[in-house]
Amino acid sequence: MTKDIRMKWVYRLSLSLLLFLCLFLLMKLYPLYEPLWSAIKGIILPFFLAALITYLLHPVVEFVHEKGLPRFVAILSIYILFFGGIGFAAVKGFPYFIVQMKQLLVNVPVLAEDYKELLYQVDRGTSALPYSVHSKIENYIVKMENNAQDVLTNAIFSLRKIVDYFFVIIVVPFLVFYFLNDFEKLKKALWYLTPRKYRYEGKHLIKDIDTSLGGYIRGQLFVGAILGAAAMIALWIVGMPYPILLGLVIAITDIIPYFGPILGAIPVVLIALTISWKMVWITVGIMLVLQFIEGNILGPFIVGKNLHIHPVFIIFSLLLGGELAGVPGMILAVPIFSVIKVIIIHIREHRLQSSSD
Repeated sequence: MTKDIRMKWVYRLSLSLLLFLCLFLLMKLYPLYEPLWSAIKGIILPFFLAALITYLLHPVVEFVHEKGLPRFVAILSIYILFFGGIGFAAVKGFPYFIVQMKQLLVNVPVLAEDYKELLYQVDRGTSALPYSVHSKIENYIVKMENNAQDVLTNAIFSLRKIVDYFFVIIVVPFLVFYFLNDFEKLKKALWYLTPRKYRYEGKHLIKDIDTSLGGYIRGQLFVGAILGAAAMIALWIVGMPYPILLGLVIAITDIIPYFGPILGAIPVVLIALTISWKMVWITVGIMLVLQFIEGNILGPFIVGKNLHIHPVFIIFSLLLGGELAGVPGMILAVPIFSVIKVIIIHIREHRLQSSSD
């Protein structure tokens, strides 16, 4: 019996190592298949975004339909409210976004000079420390100048890429409408495409994934949107520059557990440092108030159930996601880990049931 257990652990460890080796090779070979992946990504991305939005809106459509509104009218009303709200916000906010982005791009060298002066003050104030400390500070100054230039270049490149995704932006609303309207037909098609012996198991798996993940994703997105809007208003009231840009950063990073509030606060505090220490304390106070509201009001009531994942595993998945794909990887890390967890539990229960039979 002991030998069988050891063999099982050896098999699991070997399988895990093989999986990581395959992932490592895929990362190293990425330059070879990058053109193919770019073409595939351009085709898949609209369907992925449409499927995600459909997944988020479908429970709302069903809720409205159950209240007595015809299904087509419920779909049309939710569809118009969702995309109409996004379109209205884009039309009203995009000009300000462009203006603030241009201002930020112009002021990046000025901000870099301000930080250089701060670092020089630190250097002068630590003259009694060893030479190695001063050398590190000087190296940091040089890196900061290079990073400022990189930020400028990447920002311009990102703005240009928005034009490349214009077709995706146009196609997604049409796909979402068709997905919502034909949701039951798509479910039946998926049911018949699934091999007969896996249908009921697959149905329970998808149901458990939705139970574990659906409320979390919808809640986190809603809370992030509320905090981002509140941050924009608060920063605009106190006179912080670039409130729309900073509010968007806070809304996006708030989706990341634990590290999100810190990542969102860093650019706010860094820009406040170039204004005054009074502005630093004001912005820190705003960030603390927003996080208190999220942690004690919005989080428990909107996000609701947690994912039942130990914090250690959440932190591990965030670090892994950040290492592989930066901030987008950290945003996707916890949902992906939750799906993997549910799949593993189902595989284990299926094996136990098979062995008992």
